[in-house]
Amino acid sequence: MQDLRDLSFTGKRVLIRADLNVPLNEQQEITDDNRIKQFLPTLQAVLSQGGRAVLMSHLGEPSGVDPKFSLRPVARRLAELLNTDVALAPECVGPEVTKMVSELRDGQVLLLENLRFHPGEKKNDPEFSAQLAKLGDVFISDAFATAHRSHASVVGVPRLFKAKAAGLLMQKEINYYKQALENPKKPLCVVIGGSKVSSKLSALVNLSTKADKLIIGGAMANTFLAAQGLQMGRSLYEPDLAGKALELLGTLARRDCKVYLPVDVVVAPSLSSQGLGRPVPVQEIPADTMALDIGPATSLLYREALHTAETIVWNGPMGAYENEDFAKGTHDMCESIANAHGLTVVGGGDTDAAIHHMQLAHKFSFISTAGGAFLALLEGNSLPGIRALE
Repeated sequence: MQDLRDLSFTGKRVLIRADLNVPLNEQQEITDDNRIKQFLPTLQAVLSQGGRAVLMSHLGEPSGVDPKFSLRPVARRLAELLNTDVALAPECVGPEVTKMVSELRDGQVLLLENLRFHPGEKKNDPEFSAQLAKLGDVFISDAFATAHRSHASVVGVPRLFKAKAAGLLMQKEINYYKQALENPKKPLCVVIGGSKVSSKLSALVNLSTKADKLIIGGAMANTFLAAQGLQMGRSLYEPDLAGKALELLGTLARRDCKVYLPVDVVVAPSLSSQGLGRPVPVQEIPADTMALDIGPATSLLYREALHTAETIVWNGPMGAYENEDFAKGTHDMCESIANAHGLTVVGGGDTDAAIHHMQLAHKFSFISTAGGAFLALLEGNSLPGIRALE
């Protein structure tokens, strides 16, 4: 894979696939511009050399052209951050777009309209890829969060370029993944949370060959507890995966990988319960309640397990943290990892949101901008968007 810093951009049209998929409120205002800010170093590297930047991104999941998913707010925010004009093209391809690109001068920026307004993007349509590729002399991908998607702008376009490279954010994502999971300082402790074992089973199986310690939280821990014969009341769990869970625990035991499951949980009658949460040992979950968070004894156990780790990888919350009554386990995990002394790498939107909510982002080595792509790497998969750059 070529390095961005080895390419020349002066006077060239630089087609950049960024991930500017930021959240908007009902007034079409950006509520979190982190992804835009993370992309700026790559864009500034191109502009400082006199490159003519043609940016492309998706936003949301529109079905056809929909003004609610326009990238106009992104163009405005980019202009503010760069302190320069950022024009927005009316479409992502077509005669008017071609004309706007041809009129770009050195150091100027043009943002194409939402790629997903065009049906060819998700279909990885070769003709659409060719139309996009004509807009640039050099291609850069800085959209790690979409690198697991076989979409036109992610895999179709880069294959049409000889001069292509990963952006600075993409390189950083790949480098931290390698540090954390391909060649980690030992012991490696992996923390996995979230709701379903089924969505992360492949990741757990792959990580079972790498981790020295595996901490499991969230509703997915319920499946492991139920598989061991514990009564889970009305808790969310996946009985059909009990066999897989026991098989995985056996594999980890033979590898001498330490597995940590909750010893107590916070229970309540339902997810919407207010003020009714209380901790109970996992052996004493009442039949009419749900386990909705890890308990205080579990938080302490997990903190002790993390204390000796040299590398920590975390994906997924420890409970239903969107309800304040069931957020303490996730907050405790944030603090425990923030205060750890080793390399700390985090991925996943919910986990990222919890860390930023607690204003502890500065205490982590790296927080990935990706959800699905990060999980794909945890599963041991290569990413189509990275293969297309090689």
